[in-house]
Amino acid sequence: MKRKALILILLLGYTAPTLFSQKFITLKECYEKAMAVNALAGEKDAYSSISRIKDENLSKGWLPTLDANATANYNSDVVDFSKAMSAIPGVASILTPMPHDQYKFTLDINQVIYDGGAIKSGRALEKAELNYNEKQTETDLYKLRAQINTYYFTAMILSRQKELLKNYLDLIQKRIANMQSGIDNGVILKSDADVLTSEKIRLEQQITENELRKTSLLKILSDLTGMVIDNDTEFALPEQPGEMTAELIRPELQLFDLRNEQLTAGLKLAQSKRMPKAFGFASLGYGNPPGQDFFTDNFDTYYIVGGGIKWNIFDWNRLKNEKKVIVIQQGILENRKKDLEDNLTRQLDSKSAEISSLKVLVETDSELIALRKRITASAESQYENGTITATEYLNEMNSQHQAEINFEIHKINLAMARIEYMNISGKEIE
Repeated sequence: MKRKALILILLLGYTAPTLFSQKFITLKECYEKAMAVNALAGEKDAYSSISRIKDENLSKGWLPTLDANATANYNSDVVDFSKAMSAIPGVASILTPMPHDQYKFTLDINQVIYDGGAIKSGRALEKAELNYNEKQTETDLYKLRAQINTYYFTAMILSRQKELLKNYLDLIQKRIANMQSGIDNGVILKSDADVLTSEKIRLEQQITENELRKTSLLKILSDLTGMVIDNDTEFALPEQPGEMTAELIRPELQLFDLRNEQLTAGLKLAQSKRMPKAFGFASLGYGNPPGQDFFTDNFDTYYIVGGGIKWNIFDWNRLKNEKKVIVIQQGILENRKKDLEDNLTRQLDSKSAEISSLKVLVETDSELIALRKRITASAESQYENGTITATEYLNEMNSQHQAEINFEIHKINLAMARIEYMNISGKEIE
């Protein structure tokens, strides 16, 4: 028992580093990481901060304004009541003319009482702009998925291809080793071994090329996602979606809707400008003469309070023209949205046809591989009996090997086509 336990511990100690060193990543994880580390990722927070500041400023439109004013002026002509009252004895002597110089220092307070909905409409427009800008950023980031799909699935194909190439290389090396004794005994021609040796060199070249291509792809994928992705990383095949519908929920389509909402909010703001405005005001002043007391020729305090209504009754059809412009812009948006929907629908139709074609290939690949294995087995027997050459035997082995590679490529391409179908429609993957 102790011996078995010791062996188990040694085996675990040997295999644990290998198990834990392997890293698995998923396509969805790549999407999320790429969107998080991209330079555009911070734009949503930036737009949110800008909108919050603007909204705060707009809401302050209900607060009173406080202005300090100071004026000094000199009037060449002023009212002189002594001249006007000269006909009345004794009155002219007690009346003095108004001062030619006047000084005024005031603290003016203005309060909006009713703004016709301008502040509310302005805040609604700002909210619509925030939603639009955030969706625009989301749309730009969504485009990363197409790049990640290409690198992710190509890396998967290269990994599987390399595995099959190595298996085939091992088989060729074993064949060469087995032939050596036959060559030494003069039973097998050296040229037969040369055929397999040339195939071994070709396979080694393909493996080297495969490794170089994969290293380049992994470097790009690492840059896109901000993750450390190397040759030890295993790529999980995405879960295949079940029913795939043609419903379109792409962010670009939502962007058109948000832009339309933005135009509508802008129209409401323009309409609020034509509404009557009510306001109150007050002035606390210090001047000479104080307020309207022109008979006092010294500095003193005074105040003025009041209210008013302002209504732009006629704006020379400016609002009407703004409505026309917005209606035209909304029509353009609707046409562009319809064009995008048609284009995406065509892409879905094309991708659906590709999926159907790949399904057929995957189903027939299994039959083809089974057939090729039987042909290779027969060719091996014929070669050993001397009825075919080593080149003919190698051709059959290559055909079987290529059929196995095609099967793996078709399976991965089918998964990629399904994911691309979902990306085109705008649906999220699991």
